[in-house]
Amino acid sequence: MLAAIGDTPYNIILFLHVLTAFVAMSPLFTLAVLARNSRTAGWTDRPAMFGLMSRYSMRIYGNALVISGLLGFGVAGLSDKVYSMSDPWLAAAFLLWIAMNGVLHALIRPSERAIAAAQTGDPAAESKLQLGGMLLTVFFVVMLYLMVFTPGA
Repeated sequence: MLAAIGDTPYNIILFLHVLTAFVAMSPLFTLAVLARNSRTAGWTDRPAMFGLMSRYSMRIYGNALVISGLLGFGVAGLSDKVYSMSDPWLAAAFLLWIAMNGVLHALIRPSERAIAAAQTGDPAAESKLQLGGMLLTVFFVVMLYLMVFTPGA
């Protein structure tokens, strides 16, 4: 065993796990506000803004989401048998992580690209982007609840 709960290696991996989760979720809290305000303000360069965001969706946020989940497995593996993937809360967190990746790749990234490609806006893509953002927000809040309160553990 490399570390146990509370040891320095465990704490480092836990810190990195939480940090990458925050990086992965940061666009949720800014994208919705930016999209709404840019639409109501009548910005003419909205496609450029969404083009820029779509480039970073995977480079930064998508990779951070993947790394956060992998580090989460590391935290569970180093937990000195306190936590196990068979724990219902941890299994639910794993499924939510898979769902979050699905929403990012199936709804958010394609919607950002479609909005970036449209010169006059793409209402269908904006609706999908809003739906994806709401789903990711709900999944993140549930995930945060599971991580903090570990129900059933």
